[in-house]
Amino acid sequence: MKRVAIVTGGASGIGAAIACGLAAADATVLIADMNEADGEIRARDAGGSFVHADLTKREDCRKIIDAAIERYGRIDFLINNAGFQHMDPIPDFPEDEWDKLIAVMLTAPFLLTKYAWNHLIESNRGRIVNIASIHGVVASPYKAAYVAAKHGLVGLTKSAALEGGPHGLTVNAVCPGYVRTPLVEKQIIDQARTRNIPVEDVEEKVMLEPAAIKRLLDPQDIAALVVFLCSKAAWGITGTTQLIDLGWTAH
Repeated sequence: MKRVAIVTGGASGIGAAIACGLAAADATVLIADMNEADGEIRARDAGGSFVHADLTKREDCRKIIDAAIERYGRIDFLINNAGFQHMDPIPDFPEDEWDKLIAVMLTAPFLLTKYAWNHLIESNRGRIVNIASIHGVVASPYKAAYVAAKHGLVGLTKSAALEGGPHGLTVNAVCPGYVRTPLVEKQIIDQARTRNIPVEDVEEKVMLEPAAIKRLLDPQDIAALVVFLCSKAAWGITGTTQLIDLGWTAH
């Protein structure tokens, strides 16, 4: 019987690539996202299904798990990918944006893990992969909520791995550097305009300045690592932060 994977934020970018990668590895994929139009398309592309969910709402987190069980009767892989960024210095950071970002990127992964836990244990090959960030390991200015959420997600990963280990459930965090997604493309254009420099200079001299490899990652690069972590071969990998950071932290 096919394994069943839940991918949050699967309507575009990294999440869409992960959904397609897991489908290619013979998993049935349930995509959860706010973007219903693109989410339905990505779900069809992956041969799976879609559920509209607002991860700031506890009842929607529960709805995702219930939908997977109702439609497929099992959950084998939980990929907590949904997220967004907000950039402001701490004195100007909107409090409601802090609350929303923490809800989506830290509270929701906890709730989804909690609600899916017993089903993942029953799978006998349960996998949780949390899409963190290089900012789960290091910090940058003007991203206080994002950095706090990603550091918290890494901590959640480690605790869940310790609890899940005796049951064969592995839990890992993937920590990418900058990935060429629509969000990052917009950031590049905005910074090029603000700094009055060419787009290519934003990539190499601003975003990738700390990296050894001066090239943005592609969503498929992240998807390939997630698919491996969900494979039988990765049974002994748990509680880790899997860096795919172009050498950023090698300094």
